Amino acid sequence: MKAGGKSRRKYALRSLRSQLLARTLLILALLLVLIGFLQYFLMKDFLYRSRAEAMDTQLNSIPADLLIKDSQEQSGVTAPQEQSNRRNNRPGPFLFWPDMSLASVDIDGTFQSLSNENGLKPPRLTTEQYHAMQQSKRMRHGYQLITDAQGKEQLVVFRPLGPPDRSSGLLQMGVSTNSMQEQLINQLRTFILLSLIALAIGLALMLPVLRRTLVPLSRMVQAVKRIDAGNLAERFDAEQGQYEVDRLAVSFNGMLERLEHSFAAERELQMQMRRFIADASHELRTPLTSIHGFLEVLLRGAASNPKQLQSALESMYGESKRMNKLVSDLLLLAKLDRTPELKLEDISLDALLLEMKPQLLMLAGTRKVVFDMTAGIRVLAEGDKIKQVVLNLFHNAVQHTDMERGVIQVNLSAGKKLVDIQIRDNGPGMSKEQLERIFERFYRGDESRTRSSGGAGLGLAITQSIVEAHGGNITAESTPGTGSVFKVTLPLAGTV
Repeated sequence: MKAGGKSRRKYALRSLRSQLLARTLLILALLLVLIGFLQYFLMKDFLYRSRAEAMDTQLNSIPADLLIKDSQEQSGVTAPQEQSNRRNNRPGPFLFWPDMSLASVDIDGTFQSLSNENGLKPPRLTTEQYHAMQQSKRMRHGYQLITDAQGKEQLVVFRPLGPPDRSSGLLQMGVSTNSMQEQLINQLRTFILLSLIALAIGLALMLPVLRRTLVPLSRMVQAVKRIDAGNLAERFDAEQGQYEVDRLAVSFNGMLERLEHSFAAERELQMQMRRFIADASHELRTPLTSIHGFLEVLLRGAASNPKQLQSALESMYGESKRMNKLVSDLLLLAKLDRTPELKLEDISLDALLLEMKPQLLMLAGTRKVVFDMTAGIRVLAEGDKIKQVVLNLFHNAVQHTDMERGVIQVNLSAGKKLVDIQIRDNGPGMSKEQLERIFERFYRGDESRTRSSGGAGLGLAITQSIVEAHGGNITAESTPGTGSVFKVTLPLAGTV
């Protein structure tokens, strides 16, 4: 039970839906955090600047004459006695706002607090900083954040005492940043709460969206489960509305089609191999059975009869020749099935056919043979193999034509890149079913005729293998009752 739960949790963590959901929420959370930081700092600057502008307006509303007069007394512009009287008569600190501070700074850097006892203690800069601010041609705008003696942070603004061209000091106003910090914290809390609500809503909305989005992948998974070696006809829908999934479906369909063709070719090859083994065994068994029968006859006493002995020996010799030819043909086919090693030479096809003409006429017997050849045709080939191709096709035509009325035509022509060798006869022809299997090994179109002539059905298969080894092609055309034509196409020399 524990193993099953652990497996389910592992699957849930590794599932595409969970990963997409987690990564989307993570990106959304990071964006919200970034927005929160930006909002915090931008809002903080906005609040501080707004408060600084309000404080600057408040500073401008304070009577400057009173401050200047008090500042002059501090700087010793009047007589000592008069100065003492004015000090005794001038009002004390008049700023009573509890969260604000006010101070003045004379030209010589003398600092005086103008805040009420209940107000904030004004923070103080160094004398050098005040001198630098007073000597600046352009009074500093904006605000400064300064920590006072009690460790409290204040937002402080400055303005000159008197006209800018003859300033008699600085006026400094500060305000505690606690209220603004609390406002920022409250706003940040509100943003965090809204962000969590947004993430929860996003999670609730994304689950069904992701589930619906991944439906095509789930269908593909179910289809893949149904596919096995015996069921490769399954295909995926290539138009599911998602470009990436459609591309994946097209790729899977292409792969399945190739696998289906490969398995079909493998099954066909296995069937051909089984048929080949069965036919080869049958062809070898027939002469062996004949030889075995003749030997039994001789053992029973026929060996003492010269005539019977001679007949048996001649029959056994014929069967052994047939076996030898069959084995030779099988070895040749096995060699051609592997990468054939041809001794290619630049030969003249018309000269080769003229050289074979006496042999072909002898094979034809009383049949009429017509030669129509174009001179000067050259190919890159092995001469003996091309002779075997012509002999096999010509012998096939001889076997299927009448001895007296048979006509065999041998044609040689050339195009721009290819050479055509055609051997035509006026025999009985072949049906469509026979044409489809004519180049199969051990196939016989006419069983009785082939048996009488000793053929095993390998001649045309050998011919096709030789032609294809030379980069050519062989085809057959036939109409029942009018004869057949075999066409061999080879590349011209210099075009390979």
